[in-house]
Parts: sequence; structure tokens; C-alpha cells
Amino acid sequence: MLMPLKRTLISLIVAGLSAGCAVGPDYIRPETPMPDHYLGQEAVEQRHANATADIVAWWDGFGDPQLTRFVTLALQQNLDFVQASARVAQARAGLGAADAALLPSGNIVGQAGRAYQSVETPLGQVLNSNPKFDRYGNTYEADVGVAWDLDVFGGLRRGREAARAEYQASEAGAVATRLAVAAQTVDIYISIRGLQTRLEIARKQVQTQQELLSTINLLYGKGLAAELQVRQAEGALDQVRASIPALESGLDTAMNALDVMLGTSPGTHRNELANAGAIPIAPQIAATGSPGDLLRRRPDLIVAERRLAASNARIGMAVSEYYPKLSFNGLIGSATSVSSGNLFSSGASQAAGLVGLRWRLFDFGRINAQIDQAKGQEAEALAAYRLAVLRATEDVENSFSALVKREDQADILAHGVDSLSQARGASFAAYQKGVVSLIEVLQADDNLLRASDMRAQAQTESARAAVAAFKALGGGWQPPESETAAIR
Repeated sequence: MLMPLKRTLISLIVAGLSAGCAVGPDYIRPETPMPDHYLGQEAVEQRHANATADIVAWWDGFGDPQLTRFVTLALQQNLDFVQASARVAQARAGLGAADAALLPSGNIVGQAGRAYQSVETPLGQVLNSNPKFDRYGNTYEADVGVAWDLDVFGGLRRGREAARAEYQASEAGAVATRLAVAAQTVDIYISIRGLQTRLEIARKQVQTQQELLSTINLLYGKGLAAELQVRQAEGALDQVRASIPALESGLDTAMNALDVMLGTSPGTHRNELANAGAIPIAPQIAATGSPGDLLRRRPDLIVAERRLAASNARIGMAVSEYYPKLSFNGLIGSATSVSSGNLFSSGASQAAGLVGLRWRLFDFGRINAQIDQAKGQEAEALAAYRLAVLRATEDVENSFSALVKREDQADILAHGVDSLSQARGASFAAYQKGVVSLIEVLQADDNLLRASDMRAQAQTESARAAVAAFKALGGGWQPPESETAAIR
């Protein structure tokens, strides 16, 4: 019974050493069919913009130095990015540990001891029968030891593959966080400028309504206007005033969010933003690329793909438990109980060697369960990767559509604002001549306010859609050459 087992063990070890193989499936990057172009690509490329943005530092394309400064600060100080960098350091340490597991380890041990022997024990009584027995004893020892787990069937190498893939995923994750921080900073800044523009519109409308109320009060004092008209004008004025606190609250929230993005306390940069600025205009996207470019450009897809590779390697780690584990331990050194001067003499030298074997021969049920679990995790990671690819293309399509449609909306509303502004002037002139009632003037004011506010919102949303487009396209990040080779 033992001889066949011995022959089987020897043949397995020899086969593993000669082939240098690693058990388990080798990783093959999954095929991901992608269309040749985006549905909204042509419309985006045909946009007319004042500037063109490089897809790497795309925030410069908005032409706002203060915006660029805030993005630079965010990339230096944002605490989400600090956490992501710390995760990269952790993954790098894990990769170093996986590399070290394939190498032999060594240690140096030295010790010196002094003992006093009891004469009441059986051993002490025997030794005490010798007249020359000295109850004091000294021991000295110095050894160099080495231990090596032989990776015959590649379990440790699969572990190194998994650790390397996780490290690459953490690097891509840090870049994904960097892009998210930049995009969110720009998005918040644009929202601030949009809210400031809407506040300016509302305050101008309040001023206009106040002037109208003053005119009506003057007419009322002369008996040329009814009290009803005064009260109607007062109600319209209060309605416009009521919109200002909500806009101011939204502006405070956005400014606080920007400070947190910059890694500072709320209120730190409020004075810098006190003066209202124009809503940044979305630049032209220099190169949209193709949907297939997302697989190499978007860092979150790199993260998902590298985690898939890591889960594949863990299947090999689980399969390696089917096979025996070999280890070697050696020791060389000196030991003496005479005096420290004899420690390194030839007679005090000592050496030992040990070859160890561990084989979970009767534990295949647990191993099968571990393999099934690893395969299930790989299937989950594969589905997550494919879903991430679909959502990435969805992000691009949605942002392209929003960018084009919001710009169209802003253009239409710009024309509408001009028309309604002229209509308001005409209605007020007609009211003064008694041709139309006050209701027509108030309606014209309300229509102008709504159109102006909607135009500001459309301008804000079109700029935010451009931010979403740059983020969806991946910001132009390219992985290092070594990583690119690994994920092909």
C-alpha cells in the first residue's frame, strides 16, 4: 500500500519540478464586443465651442483660472484621494509579501544560559553521586537557520498573480478616485456659478418689481390706479423675493461641499467665491475615441478587469491544495556547555536538515468546497466586469445626449429671453398708456423671470454634462506599459 503511494508522490513532485507549472486555469482576458462608435458621437463632434479641451487635463478647457486652481488644490488635498493612495501602499505591501513567500527565509539565533541543578530529582541524585559534579551549568549556542516552502505546484505563484492583480487594481482605483475628485470639484464649481447667476436674475427681477410697485403706488396716490393693482404688485414682488432664500441655501451648501472637496473646513474659500462669476462654457471634446477605447482608458474598468484576474488566480491557489506541500528546513551552528571560548571550535559545530511533507490527502471535501467558492467568486467578478463595461458606455451615451440637448435648450431659451424682454417693455409702456391692464405686465415679468432662470439652469446643466462626458470617457488615463501587457 505504501509503495504505490510513494511512487505517486515522487511522480507528482518530479512532474511539477520539471514542468515548472502552476495548477489552475491560466487567465485569459474576456472578449467584450463593443460597437464601432457611440450613438451620440457625431452630434458631439459637430458642436461649436469657443475652446477645445485636452482629454487629460480637460478642466483647463473651460478657460477659468479659478476653476483650474481649485482642481489643482483638490488633487493635492482631497482626503478621498489620500485614502486611495494609502490603499495602493497596502496593496504594494501585499505584493511584496507574496513575492517573499516564494523565497527562502533565514534567521540567526544565539543564546546563552546558566542553570543550577536540583539534587532532589532523580537526575540530580544520579549526577550528585559523582564527586566532581558541579551543580552550576552553562550553555552557549549560535545557529543560522533557513526555511523554504518549495512551490512545486504553483500555489504560491498563483498567490503572487492574485496579489499583483490586486495591486494593479488599487493603482487604477487611485486614478479613478483622482478623476472623480477632479470631476466633482468642477461640477460643484459650475453649480456655484449657476446658482450665483440665478440669484442675480432673481435680484434684478426684485428690483424691477419694486420699480413697478413704486410706479403703481404713485398712480394710486393720484387716484389713477386701484388698490387691487397695488396688492397684485406687492404679491408678485413677494413671490420673487421668496425664491431668493432657497437659492441662497443651495449656494451655501455648494460652497461647503467645495471646501470639503478641497480638504478644508466649510467657509475657507467662501470669500474667494463671493463675487459672482460667469457660468463656465463647455469646451469642445478633442477626441471622443471609440467605445473600445474605454476598456483601456477608464480606470474603473481596469479595476474590474484586474479583480477578475485576481479571482482567476485564486482558483489556482485553491486547486494547489490537492497536491502535497514540500518544505525544507536547515540549521548550521555551534553549541557548547563548557565555556564560551569553545563555542566556535570544531567539536562544538552542529548541523541539521529536514524535508517536510504536508498533504491534505483525506481533506478533499473541504478543498472541493474551496475551489467551488473560488470559481463562484470568479463568476461574480466576470459579471461585475461585463456590467461595468455596459454602464461605462451608458454613461458616455447619457452624457453626450445631455450635453447636446442642454446646449440646444440654452440656445432656444436665449432667443426666448430676448423676445420676452422686449415683450415686457412693450407691455409696461402699454400699461402706462392705459391700453393693457396690470395683469399683462405682471405676466410678462413672470414669463421673463422663468425664461431667464431656465436659461441659467440650461447653461449650468450643459457645462455639467460636459464634465460628465469627460469623466465617462475616462479622462485620458492610460495604464503603464507593464500593466497594459498584463491585461491583454
